[in-house]
Amino acid sequence: MTETATRTQVGSTGVEIAPLTLGGNVFGWTADRAASFDVLDAFVAGGGDSIDTADGYSHWVPGHTGGESETILGEWFAARGNRDDLFLATKVSTHPSFAGLAADNVHAAAEASLQRLQTDYIDLYYAHFDDEETPLEQTVEAFSKLVDEGKVRAIGVSNYTAERIEEWFRIARAGGFHLPVALQPHYNLVERDFETNGLRAVAEREGLAVFPYFSLAKGFLAGKYRASNDVSAAGASPRAGQAAEYLTERGLGVLGALDQIAANHDVPVASVALAWLRLQSTIAAPIASARSLEQLPALLGSLRVDLTAEELELLARASA
Repeated sequence: MTETATRTQVGSTGVEIAPLTLGGNVFGWTADRAASFDVLDAFVAGGGDSIDTADGYSHWVPGHTGGESETILGEWFAARGNRDDLFLATKVSTHPSFAGLAADNVHAAAEASLQRLQTDYIDLYYAHFDDEETPLEQTVEAFSKLVDEGKVRAIGVSNYTAERIEEWFRIARAGGFHLPVALQPHYNLVERDFETNGLRAVAEREGLAVFPYFSLAKGFLAGKYRASNDVSAAGASPRAGQAAEYLTERGLGVLGALDQIAANHDVPVASVALAWLRLQSTIAAPIASARSLEQLPALLGSLRVDLTAEELELLARASA
């Protein structure tokens, strides 16, 4: 164990944050309001200062309409009076009432998010999923206008191909629009396409701060699921079935390497998995969520794990 990891810069914004972002997808879903408040309080007390959510969280839950996570976060900001102390990211395109990235929709969705979040600005606003039915020029201009209006401080893209990100930059430069500063891809020890599909290369070229989602592979890299009966056990999370896809020879090999390194550092397996991700090229902060206080120490613990070159190589071989 070492001192807390060095703070990281969010692209060209000049903003520095702790290199771990708390995922808000569980707020209002698997974590109710009280549990969400507890997790948020403990995250900040433990040195965290960045939170990621989306306007669509958690519309997939029966009876939900979208915006549940943002609403809880807004109530927490109001109760704690700490909005200016946190770096807040949210996204647009998946809320059932604000689907897609047409200009009018982007502006309406941003206004709705601001109201739910009880704030007058969003630090980082992502295009959540590419909308190929809307001309990209329209989306680029709409996001840039939000920055001009002071409602958004920086722009990010999520779930875009490298080619579409390059097109966004080309359009933005040609039109004199604000450039993206962040990228949110699917990336972890058992999902490494980010390294070879052009996304890391474009992040390096454009100086994008990368915030990977599913950093713990839907719980698999926390070591919770090691056999099929773990996935089907009572009390397993709603994502347990998705984590089962990693119960392969390769996946179990990665867990074996994580077990060995976690024992060396006397930390949970999840701390090592997140520390590995934090140390990869272009990564600003892995995103990880906690639906209870019990899950949070393993996440925060990653900030105090410093992996050796030999440990990084062991994990690279196991996950290759």
